[in-house]
Amino acid sequence: MSSTIWSVDDHLEDILAAIRPLDPIELQLPDAQGCVLVEDVTVPVALPPFDNSSMDGYAVRVADVAGATEEFPSVLTVIGDVAAGSDGLPTVGPGQAARIMTGAPLPPGAQAVVPVEWTDGGTGGGAARAMRPAGEAPEGASGEVRVHRPVEERAHVRARGSDVQAGDLALEAGTVLGPPQIGLLAAIGRGTVRVRPRPRVVVLSTGSELVQPGAELTEGRIYDSNSFALAAAARDAGAISYRVGAVTDDAEILRATIEDQLVRADLLVTTGGVSVGAYDVVKEALSSVGDEDEPGSGIDFRKLAMQPGKPQGFGSMGPEHTPLLALPGNPVSSYVSFELFVRPAIRTLMGLPDVHRPTARAVLKADEALGSPAGKRQFLRGTYDAESGSVTPVGGAGSHLIAALAHADCLIVIPEAETSVEPGAEVGVVLLG
Repeated sequence: MSSTIWSVDDHLEDILAAIRPLDPIELQLPDAQGCVLVEDVTVPVALPPFDNSSMDGYAVRVADVAGATEEFPSVLTVIGDVAAGSDGLPTVGPGQAARIMTGAPLPPGAQAVVPVEWTDGGTGGGAARAMRPAGEAPEGASGEVRVHRPVEERAHVRARGSDVQAGDLALEAGTVLGPPQIGLLAAIGRGTVRVRPRPRVVVLSTGSELVQPGAELTEGRIYDSNSFALAAAARDAGAISYRVGAVTDDAEILRATIEDQLVRADLLVTTGGVSVGAYDVVKEALSSVGDEDEPGSGIDFRKLAMQPGKPQGFGSMGPEHTPLLALPGNPVSSYVSFELFVRPAIRTLMGLPDVHRPTARAVLKADEALGSPAGKRQFLRGTYDAESGSVTPVGGAGSHLIAALAHADCLIVIPEAETSVEPGAEVGVVLLG
């Protein structure tokens, strides 16, 4: 363990310098959700690929309905139906109309679409409210439609290429593929896409005192919350996360467990067992890990100038030099450490251009001044009000106060040089989404 006290920024810089984005792979669309695109995608075909109707109605020639009114309707001969997906389209000649459904291609000869509500719907009666089903029409009607209003050319027609033109840039490299982007890729006919895969993050909590939620809590035991919180946080950051329930305080068992997990990990996160107690099993298990001849391997345990989260470990292990971050065991310390160090590491693996949470400046709303230890960067839980630009602390400074964390939506940052922040002062906040 190095005796140097590391700053938050230097520790983070050291982590990010050692982590490389994952190699790109070709994935099927459903598997690419949440991944980062590594290529520009251009549009192979125009969308929509043909002129089509934006209404249920009648495809007509403009001249045939010029001057039409309810009193003096234009009477047109109905020559057939055009449904979405139709081929072998009828040609609309003078004095003719074709029934057309929303999304159906505009048939040759037609110049515009008259909405069905502007016609009698082929019934010979008053204004129609909707298209009659294909099975009913034109039975019971004369095979004619009365049009009550004129239309301009191209009225109610969605032009070919009005969404995107062939050759347009659909999505650029660096885009995270969410549902709308997956939909666009499908719409332009892309079945697979080249992306950086979502990183696989294995979270292990350590401690013989930990019991899994749902089990009986005997004396001296606590529930394992860290592995659940951090596995959820990893998923929230964009990773595929695997949770390994509490590993007992035994260095050999822990080392064997971690080595077993290497096969499915792009990043390992442990929580607990990193400070200076007699049972700091992570440190005991991992201090000797790594090959001396292999630069960059092994785990370095450090003290950081921060509160909470002073004890941290970082390094790599295994044949692939899988990065490992060892976080403290206190629930709030581990979560704050995750936000500051693990989340940026995950987003670096994903190849995202911006790996950090958004930050803001806010006015402190508090009943009394907030104290902070000299020389340490303190992170307090808070609730941020964007409208008023203010932040209110939640709970105290204790690193075990997990209930306060659940009600916080930001971290209040008190710099190393400040020992007290008065109400009404401006502070930096890290927004937790």
